[in-house]
Amino acid sequence: MRVVTATPAYVMPPAPTIPVPHVPLPPAPSHKREALPTRQRPVKTMRWGWMAAAVGGAFLLLIAMGALVVVGAVSGGVLPGVSVGSVRVGGKSITQATRLLADQAQTITLQADGQTWDVSPSELGLQLDAAATAQRAYDEGRDNGNFMSAVFGRVSVAPVVNFDIAAAEAYLLANEATYSVQPVNAGVALVNGEVQATPPQNGALLDIQGTLAKLMANPASVWQQDLELVTLTVAPNITDASAALDAARTLLTNPLEIRVFDPVTGDSLYWSSPPQEWGTWLTAIPDSNSPIGLSLNVQDAPLRDFLQAQSTVFDASRTIDIDAGIANLQNALAAGNPRSGYIVVKHLPTTYTVQSGESLTSIAWNVGMPYPYIQQANGGRDNFGAGETITIPPADTFLLYEPVPDKRIVVSISNQRVQVYENGQMIQDWAASTGINDSPTWKGLYQIISHEQNAYAGNWNLYMPYFLGVYMPIPNADFTNGFHGFPTRGGGQILWENSIGTKVTYGCILVNNTNAAWLYNWAQEGVVVEIQG
Repeated sequence: MRVVTATPAYVMPPAPTIPVPHVPLPPAPSHKREALPTRQRPVKTMRWGWMAAAVGGAFLLLIAMGALVVVGAVSGGVLPGVSVGSVRVGGKSITQATRLLADQAQTITLQADGQTWDVSPSELGLQLDAAATAQRAYDEGRDNGNFMSAVFGRVSVAPVVNFDIAAAEAYLLANEATYSVQPVNAGVALVNGEVQATPPQNGALLDIQGTLAKLMANPASVWQQDLELVTLTVAPNITDASAALDAARTLLTNPLEIRVFDPVTGDSLYWSSPPQEWGTWLTAIPDSNSPIGLSLNVQDAPLRDFLQAQSTVFDASRTIDIDAGIANLQNALAAGNPRSGYIVVKHLPTTYTVQSGESLTSIAWNVGMPYPYIQQANGGRDNFGAGETITIPPADTFLLYEPVPDKRIVVSISNQRVQVYENGQMIQDWAASTGINDSPTWKGLYQIISHEQNAYAGNWNLYMPYFLGVYMPIPNADFTNGFHGFPTRGGGQILWENSIGTKVTYGCILVNNTNAAWLYNWAQEGVVVEIQG
């Protein structure tokens, strides 16, 4: 065995120890800050990265959603922000928009002289083309630069409106008075007990052609913005009524008494307006027969308001003809006699409940009207069952003329007499003859409607002297029942001279020749004839 002895390695001796002096650390600042761990800084950088990524993703999502909205709006119908006037049609298909526009209830407000009236567009000849308007709404934003506004904002398109000028002209002509203001002449009024002159006022006349031109120029704008009517200023005829002050002082010493006459009952009532009230209605009108060239009258509007307020006293079967009454009163005042004017009460249809056993003829006799008129008012029927309600024509059906308030003729079938009244007093009382049972004189309310010196009745070959027509027993018939004297036949034969006081005629009312001549001259057309049973 070989033994090898290793030489020991060199070992460096230890370094000498050098003393280090102690140096104290400076004091910490008052805002002591703790040192973060060395791994915190990389974590903070990672958090901001995630936030940036989230915001970017949200932005991209919004862009994508906006793109989807745009795509959906474009492909789904009318763009979302589009409307037609106040009608929102955004998002609708053309069919849906057409239906929506066609269903809109539309009115147009007309304006003139501070007044307004609501009318339908069709009355003015305006017709919305809903389909064309829906197509226009659909095209908005697609064929012009309004795409973004039509999608994200609000865009209004004008409607497509067709205009019928003939229909508009017919409507304006028919309503010219409604949309015009009559000028007011200078007049007089009672102010604090003193009669004073009142100033004139200009009127306004509807300019039909000017209004039509305005409609034609832009029908769509009228549909959306309403219409200011074109009018022309109209000056009054009289601008100074001071010359009529003395006449007014005389008139206004008394109230205005308006007589209201019911020709069916023969009664009258009076509506009174004190001078302080009706004095404000006065106006002046030209009058060539007056020494001062004018006369006084009442204005239409305040008189109309007064009459309408008073007419509430009537029941449902009666009313008054205000237009005719105003004309009558104005004529009376212009003639200087306001008390001679009057208003006529008008009667309306009524109903009748058929009783057991009644026939058309018996009903007609009960209500006082020839049966063909009741038959006509009920569709030509002549049979009615018990309990059935039928229509009875107005009681004044046969009053064709303006009635004469202070004259009246009363015929009594049961007593075979004729009584004549004037100013409420009976002035004549005669024996008479009425129709036989097979051709009766019919009970009812009638009028004198004609005068014929010697009437001829072809059915019976009779001449009837001093004939006064009273009523047609059959609607639109060619013969009339009335008053007359003794008839003749064959040029000389006189009939019924000895039959006065019994039923002998074919429906007329017979009196002797002397009385017939007197009545012929006394009773003008319009005198009421009341035939009693």
